[in-house]
Amino acid sequence: MTVSPYFSATYAEARAKFLEAARSAGARLAHYRNPGRGPDGEELYTDTAWVGPADAERVLLSISATHGVEGFCGSGVQVGWHESGLSKDLPKGTAALTIHAINPYGFAWLRRVTEDNVDLNRNFVDHAKDHPSNPAYAALHPAICPRGWDGTDIAETGAVLDAYAGEHGAFALQTAMTAGQYTHPDGLFYGGKALTWPAKTLLEILKRELAGIRRLAIIDYHTGLGPRGFGERICVHAPGSPGLARVESWYGGDFTSTALGSSSSAELTGVNSEGMIAALPHAQVTGVVLEYGTQPIDAVILALRADNWLHAHGDPASAKGRAIKAQIRDAFYQDADDWKLMVWERAIETQRLALKGLNQG
Repeated sequence: MTVSPYFSATYAEARAKFLEAARSAGARLAHYRNPGRGPDGEELYTDTAWVGPADAERVLLSISATHGVEGFCGSGVQVGWHESGLSKDLPKGTAALTIHAINPYGFAWLRRVTEDNVDLNRNFVDHAKDHPSNPAYAALHPAICPRGWDGTDIAETGAVLDAYAGEHGAFALQTAMTAGQYTHPDGLFYGGKALTWPAKTLLEILKRELAGIRRLAIIDYHTGLGPRGFGERICVHAPGSPGLARVESWYGGDFTSTALGSSSSAELTGVNSEGMIAALPHAQVTGVVLEYGTQPIDAVILALRADNWLHAHGDPASAKGRAIKAQIRDAFYQDADDWKLMVWERAIETQRLALKGLNQG
């Protein structure tokens, strides 16, 4: 089976394919314009597509580009799902809502973050209260995000990070760097001081589209962690909760949990699933992140550090900037037929199981 045509090389191509496929599937579309512009001055949009009964009480929700540059993966699945006709094969009384490019700025600019340098999946905290503390990140920030990015800078700061991993363990370093931080706006995995445009837009979509539902299944597409091409289903619910029990039932135990220590991801703060569950108190929500591996984590982190330096201190249009952009794209999107097929097969299996789970009981 050839699924590569579902995937795109740029945000603009992905959006055009998504809109065409969704229209062909008879979806009801809505569009949300981002205040920013793309690298070629193009307008940026988050688009949604609704298929199924307007008054459905059971809905499958899929989201692409929570982390912008990771959008190639989820977009390819969403395009293919509509184009292949699978989006019309829904159980009676069930609908599907597809959110394409919730972070269009990051997608277009090949960045993981929003136009505010905020990690959308760390942004859903109560900003009226004290923000979560991450002193380990603060101590490592000068090494994580140096002002220079030549061979010497990379080697010297890499040695600092390696020393931390040597003393505390590699996963402790991953946790310090990726769990979320709220003190360094110029840094990595920054959660922000207020809700970003994508966060507000996501909540607006939920209010507009899901006010009358009773049951919701969420699949949020991500890349960058785990074995190449494998889709790890990461449960977004707390241990011992009904949500985790449903995930276990729906997916036959084929899932992981950051809280239980079984995931390739560290435990995170301010994730979007928390914001979505809080925004839908009337609904029974069952969510997973579908995380696909690309490269070893050291290479992924190096690409993120390089991109952070580029937008803080460098020139994206320079030869060095173009090389860094190719580096981060490759870290989150494997432009290879076998990888795309693995992504597709796992995604369709997961969506079918989610639809089945929605209609249990």
